[in-house]
Amino acid sequence: MPGVEHECFQRVLADSSNRIEWLRARAQGITATDVAKLSTEKSIKNAAWDKLYGNGFSGNPYTDHGRKREPVIAAWVQENFNIFPSSQLFHSQHSKLHLATPDGLGFDAMGAPVLAEIKTTNKPFKKIPKNYLRQILWQQHVIGAQRTLFVWEEHQDFVPVRAVPEYLWVERDDELIQDLIDKAESLITALREATARQERYNDYGPAALRL
Repeated sequence: MPGVEHECFQRVLADSSNRIEWLRARAQGITATDVAKLSTEKSIKNAAWDKLYGNGFSGNPYTDHGRKREPVIAAWVQENFNIFPSSQLFHSQHSKLHLATPDGLGFDAMGAPVLAEIKTTNKPFKKIPKNYLRQILWQQHVIGAQRTLFVWEEHQDFVPVRAVPEYLWVERDDELIQDLIDKAESLITALREATARQERYNDYGPAALRL
């Protein structure tokens, strides 16, 4: 991949090709999936519960379809935009607890990172859903990217409705990113407090997070 000397590769913690190691590393920080949920104070508390105890969701036909189609869409992204499929988990320059695994990673002519985020949907998008936008901005924060190619493929009964995916560019917004950082830090605080309570009362339920 062009740009393999970029400093972001010094911040790789795991690769999803080793799923157990990747999941373990993700559990010890705040990922784009976690940040996608963070919209209110209540959502921060709910996200902390999910992080510690799980939410019971293990997938459905829609997520299965998304996993099946993502490599196909990623290959289209690589061919048309020179953004390569990515499976590595990165931490940010400023915190080893701020984590992201972008769907795609490339580099522009100046050597700056460019990301891709891939989704499948059974509904047309009039604009990027807010939870997806939070994921995109968080990944930009973690990697240090200025822009992301958001790519989505609409399907009907799991059959793509168009020959090629739709896409748009999302530019970095530091004000919104700072708001996400603040919410993520609140989530980290909530997790640390919950872990301290587990240890105080010798709760041997879900494993405590070492945040």
